[in-house]
Amino acid sequence: MPFFEGPSPANAVPITFVTLQSWPEIKAALPIAAAHFAAASKFEPTPGRSLILPDAEGRFAGVLFGLEGQAARFRDPFLPGKLAGVLPAGIYRFANAPHDTALALLGWALTAYRFDRYKKRKDAQPQLVPPGDIDVARINTLARAVTLGRDLINTPANDMDPDALEAAAVTLAAQFGAEAAITLGDDLLKENFPLIHAVGRAAAKPPRLVDFSWGAEDAPKVTLVGKGVCFDTGGLDIKPSSGMYLMKKDMGGAATALALAYMIMARGLPLRLRVLLPIVENAISATAMHPSDVYPSRKGLSVEVGNTDCEGRMILADALALADEDAPELLFDFATLTGAARVALGPDLPPFYTEDEALAAAIAQHAAAANDPVWRLPLWQPYDKLIDGKTADITNNAASGLAGSITAALFLKRFVEKAKAWTHFDIYAWTPSAKPGRPEGAEVQAARLIFDLLENRYGTRAS
Repeated sequence: MPFFEGPSPANAVPITFVTLQSWPEIKAALPIAAAHFAAASKFEPTPGRSLILPDAEGRFAGVLFGLEGQAARFRDPFLPGKLAGVLPAGIYRFANAPHDTALALLGWALTAYRFDRYKKRKDAQPQLVPPGDIDVARINTLARAVTLGRDLINTPANDMDPDALEAAAVTLAAQFGAEAAITLGDDLLKENFPLIHAVGRAAAKPPRLVDFSWGAEDAPKVTLVGKGVCFDTGGLDIKPSSGMYLMKKDMGGAATALALAYMIMARGLPLRLRVLLPIVENAISATAMHPSDVYPSRKGLSVEVGNTDCEGRMILADALALADEDAPELLFDFATLTGAARVALGPDLPPFYTEDEALAAAIAQHAAAANDPVWRLPLWQPYDKLIDGKTADITNNAASGLAGSITAALFLKRFVEKAKAWTHFDIYAWTPSAKPGRPEGAEVQAARLIFDLLENRYGTRAS
């Protein structure tokens, strides 16, 4: 979909941003009819409040929109994006600059997102003319990538099964000249991916691993791993209905990895990119794995199934072990892994884990700059003993039930040795209630900040 209009038409409706500090001056400069209307409407420039202004003939003349003041403890750079959801159809422009123009434009594009695969929307949306000094192509790339990820996550499991998720990955790879290799069904056992096979073998559609690479072979190696559980019943340790309703989003890690891959490839970052997606359904049938089963892993560690609903870390373990064999410079994994992360930090603030202090600082810096929030939690080594298995090397479910996001990250850490730096993101991939730039429903978390980090570290185009 087009997020922005082309070169500024003369009749674009101006949007004026106001704060408590700037309002007196802006109000004094308004035409008489508009000033009287604002006074009659009792407009105050509180953050997020908007007012459509008429001219002397009652025609649509402009928009006022309140922003946080300079002294505000928190300013949401996506706040102007709220206008994309409340303004009538038309063409608009910024009459003055918001706090961060590029993020305001991105917030507009992300707010304008609609998932209309099953329910077509007839209402026309407002269009924005971007200022001439902004890299609109970059913003469009980010918005298209997020749209890709959101569409995948929002699609229900009857249409986003393992076949469909594989097809989405293969299509993206082909779009940028990469060829994907698929390891399917019992071939997972032949190729030594026993954990992926164990988790997905009970489903009607067989489990698989998608693997594609892009970029010059001598470029820095950056590998993305995304959890692709297309639906999670919990397995034999079945979830209650309340916990199962949103499990179409349990492939949100794979969708995030694909969204980030789109950004990297579309912008031509000089990387050797590798994307690994273990894709399964955690279903229930006669061949489902049982609690207390023990399986080998690609790395050679034996894994005891403490709970069949802790399946995500198992499929990630085999994929991470494969990624680690290549000793990438940077290894990132994304997974809707634990409810414990939501209890600790809520839906909007995914925790991340890394032992690389410089990388952790860079992630925090780019998260703030990109308005893509994350929060570091510790790989607390004393908790590592909680995942020691009784009958195997390691269990997929710490018996204590405490520190669940940390112990899940420690589980994954056991499968990474050679990568120069590894980071795990325990994302939610969902926005429960709409916010500027974040409509209710599927969300791509942490991808934009990692793209910013990679772009900053390696540049945008190979020289």
